[in-house]
Amino acid sequence: MSSSVGPTATPPPGSHAGTSPRAPRNRGWVSGMVLFAGVIMLVSGILEVFRGIMAIAEDDVFVTTPRYVFRFDLTSWGWIHLVIGALVALVGFFVIKGAAWARIIGIFLVSLGLIGNFLDLPYYPLWSVVIIALDVFVIWALAVYREE
Repeated sequence: MSSSVGPTATPPPGSHAGTSPRAPRNRGWVSGMVLFAGVIMLVSGILEVFRGIMAIAEDDVFVTTPRYVFRFDLTSWGWIHLVIGALVALVGFFVIKGAAWARIIGIFLVSLGLIGNFLDLPYYPLWSVVIIALDVFVIWALAVYREE
């Protein structure tokens, strides 16, 4: 009786049967980074909402730069940060829950937030730089993850 390897045979260890070479499997740390990115989105979104409220209520909290190319009224910046921050926090919650659509929307919203913080550098420089760095990490973590 000859032993033949049929379609039900177990693939050898180390091979990735059924996976395409273009979609590598996630490692444990990638999934952890997506969860961490969701938490960062939730927390930074809430902090951006507070920053927006500060800019709307108290314009004298922020430093003003008289000759800045992208000069807006601080109340306008406040509303921008409030809306984007609320959306980022909401989508961050859904990233934590594991929604696939939230990762795509998250990349878009965090990119908008990154641009907003870049344009807002003269008003609150240290915070803007910290948020820009976190936004770059969040975009990377959300982009690296692949569906199983």
